[in-house]
Amino acid sequence: MRIQLITTIIFLLIAVTSSFATVRLPKIISDGMVLQRGAKIMVWGWADPGEEVTISLLDQRVKTITSAQGDWLINLSEMKAGGPYTLTITGKNRIDIEDVLIGDVWLCAGQSNMVHQLNIHDVTYADEIAHVNNSEIRHFKIPTTTNLSGPQHDLTGGEWEKAIGDEVRSFSAVAYFFAKKIYAKYQVPIGLINASVGGTPIEAWTPVEGFYEFPQILKIIEENRDTIFVNKVLSNQVSSQSHTSEQNDLGLTGEQPWYSPDFEPKNWRRINIPGYWEDQGAKELDGVVWYRREVELPTSMEDREVKIFLGRIVDADELYINGKKVGNTTYQYPQRRYKIPSGVIKNGKNLFVIRVTNRSGKGGFVPDKPYCIFTDQDTVDLKGYWQYKVGEVFTPEEFTKFDDQDQARRIIPQNEPCALYNAMVAPLTMIPFKGVLWYQGESNSGQPEIYEKYMYALIDGWRSVFNQPSLPIIYAQLPNFMDVAYLPGESNWAQLRESQLKALSAVNTAMTVNIDLGEWNDIHPDNKKDVGERMALAALHLAYGEDIVYSGPIYKSHYVDGNKMVISFTHIGSGLITKDGERLSEFAIAGSDKNFIWAEAKIEGNRVIVWSDLISDPRFVRYAWANNPDNPNLYNKEGLPASPFQIE
Repeated sequence: MRIQLITTIIFLLIAVTSSFATVRLPKIISDGMVLQRGAKIMVWGWADPGEEVTISLLDQRVKTITSAQGDWLINLSEMKAGGPYTLTITGKNRIDIEDVLIGDVWLCAGQSNMVHQLNIHDVTYADEIAHVNNSEIRHFKIPTTTNLSGPQHDLTGGEWEKAIGDEVRSFSAVAYFFAKKIYAKYQVPIGLINASVGGTPIEAWTPVEGFYEFPQILKIIEENRDTIFVNKVLSNQVSSQSHTSEQNDLGLTGEQPWYSPDFEPKNWRRINIPGYWEDQGAKELDGVVWYRREVELPTSMEDREVKIFLGRIVDADELYINGKKVGNTTYQYPQRRYKIPSGVIKNGKNLFVIRVTNRSGKGGFVPDKPYCIFTDQDTVDLKGYWQYKVGEVFTPEEFTKFDDQDQARRIIPQNEPCALYNAMVAPLTMIPFKGVLWYQGESNSGQPEIYEKYMYALIDGWRSVFNQPSLPIIYAQLPNFMDVAYLPGESNWAQLRESQLKALSAVNTAMTVNIDLGEWNDIHPDNKKDVGERMALAALHLAYGEDIVYSGPIYKSHYVDGNKMVISFTHIGSGLITKDGERLSEFAIAGSDKNFIWAEAKIEGNRVIVWSDLISDPRFVRYAWANNPDNPNLYNKEGLPASPFQIE
């Protein structure tokens, strides 16, 4: 009996030991991956200390011994584009990574406009999604993760997907159209590693190596490494929440919920959809507002696939039809596109109820968006008058102060310096990249002047940690957004574009101008194809060495001639033009008082002359200086728009 017990213990010890002795790989090294051609291929992972690990790829076979900490790294020689291949890793166990391609690998990073999947824009790009069939364009979306303590060694998840069928729906739309254009030119596999999170600032993506000239940020980074401090701040924030909407919402706490067909509405007011309730009589209201309307639907909708478009809603919504919840979205930016389950719609009158929650700013339904219910045969418009009633009014949130501090710090983990870099980019630092695509800036528009320095911090920091001093970095300038400006004025978005423009002084960078690709009422414009293709155009020059016109006109220099400002540009291509054939617009001019007025402007050769008869001594000129300039029409003949700029 004793011998049997000893044998069992030994067997269990061997089993436990074996479970820890297996070679383990980072998440990014997995089936379907793309490796960078023309660069040393690095394969790394973990195993037992002192374990022998062998890597095999085609005719290459390399061995190493793991370190005392159990990590290992093997360099393979450069390879040409090709595949698919099998990458084999052997230690005390064996791992075969199948379907490996050699091509060009791009890091795609930023906030929501880089996140936005083709699936979100499946109406605009329905034909593209239906016919895509390219297994050599691949995409790896990194799950949203933060780390305040320091760089992680591995990702928390993710998988390689191919641009085939429905798999392509999860691709970043910008990155997909970028890759498609590059692939059409070179016919080499393209790997897109997507590290992007909506609503995040540039500081969160920057490694500590980029912040050495920012002592205040370094202090924050050091504080965030103290988990006790962080937990205390987060606990304070949770305890200070002043409301839980479902507990206090009259629409959910009465005898009948307000979405119920049995509920009898009394004293509801009239309101229009689309529109914000602050513009329709509900002044300075943050809270929960219920919308209600009976809609007559045709018989043909009963037995067909029914969809409903509710534009965009600020902030969150829940849609009920005939008492059944058929869709909800928790924040303001996604387009509301819901499929209605069978059996919900009936012939004749149908009760539509929408519960809208808004915590700050104007709440309601964004204008100039589609609001309808439809099938492939019929469409019923949902715009017009509805009835509304307030379910709950929120009071402003207040955060209590710590006893040992004059002012409490608020921590939003995904917005903290280095937090997203540590968790989503640091695990990739041993990967050689062909280049970086960066689309971000909206979340930094509140302090636009410092963004130029933040761009340098990001660029220098990434090049340092990737050990690629000349890593090509291509970034998207912010597009037009918000109300159209018809008078010269100040603009945070214009100032941030100026900071982006100035960051071009960093070597081996390119900026795409998108001042014509935005939408006044959507921070996520639908046109992702042109953004991606302009980034590809820049990459063809910057990363692939093509001698092409890849940018619109960029301000170069100027001189004053009497009451005129004479401006020269780079990237004029075949010459300067106005896109619409009309006179130049969106130029403003000012004297020493910096009171801007609209200016006259004309193209003379490769220069632009700007003047006003009202200003004899011009000191300042601005072009397209607004959140959403009305008609910025300066282009080169290659069809690329000039960047907004200011001359001081």
